[in-house]
Amino acid sequence: MSDLNAEEYKSFESIKHIRESGSEFWYARELAKVLDYTEWRNFQKVIDRAILACRNSGFAVSDHFVEVNKMIEIGKGGRRKTIDYELTRYAGYLIVQNGDPRKQIIALGQTYFAIQTRRQEVQDAFNQLDENNKRLVVRGNVKQWNQLLAEAAHNAGVLTDEEFAIFQNAGYMGLYGGMTVSDIHTKKDLKKNEKILDYMGSTELIANLFRISQTEEKLKRDEVSTAVDANNTHYEVADKIRKAIIEMGATLPEDLPVPDKSIQTIEREEIRKLRNSKKKLMLDE
Repeated sequence: MSDLNAEEYKSFESIKHIRESGSEFWYARELAKVLDYTEWRNFQKVIDRAILACRNSGFAVSDHFVEVNKMIEIGKGGRRKTIDYELTRYAGYLIVQNGDPRKQIIALGQTYFAIQTRRQEVQDAFNQLDENNKRLVVRGNVKQWNQLLAEAAHNAGVLTDEEFAIFQNAGYMGLYGGMTVSDIHTKKDLKKNEKILDYMGSTELIANLFRISQTEEKLKRDEVSTAVDANNTHYEVADKIRKAIIEMGATLPEDLPVPDKSIQTIEREEIRKLRNSKKKLMLDE
């Protein structure tokens, strides 16, 4: 498979549709254009092969290839009915697997839908975790993104430890309605050496992960070059996330429950379980 650059990825991502239920789909005619098929009859042959592959794989074709009728313009104000398909991610994957292998865009499509499939697998696996293990996964992601954010902030002009503390405070104030790091620490009733990120549930951690990742991206995209502008960017991104939470009617981060166990305690417990299971396996052998 070929690697996707940002523009190539966007060409597939821009035609993805999201239903009210949150499920995603692609229209076959829009996908045909991206895959450089100028004649629908030629793309229909690819769809037919993909449908056959779907059936042979034991999946219900109607779950992945939903035939729909559309009215299209044909010139001089005329319209006619035409057939299209709502495709699932799996249907898109089968189509690019059965497309013309000589087309470079087909190889790129294979990469795109492989990425989409992997993301879904990761999401499904995440949803099956209990709360403590969800916290472990997201906290690990937060650590990685915080490192990227620190680098982006430094490049934007946040140079000293004092400036970085102010920068971090700006993000928390935006997300937590004006509360500083110290305020959040006090509200969670934490000891001096305990970090607030280690006493967040998965929902609160995810909100902060979004704050961190979106700020890092915006600092780079807008080519922010002063500490003051970096602070404003962090606050504005976080404030928009807070407003979105309010609009959805969800619980604000400062009102979410504080877990009884820290991330460190959960890590120790999980490592202990892993060691015990290995010991058991060795004894069974």
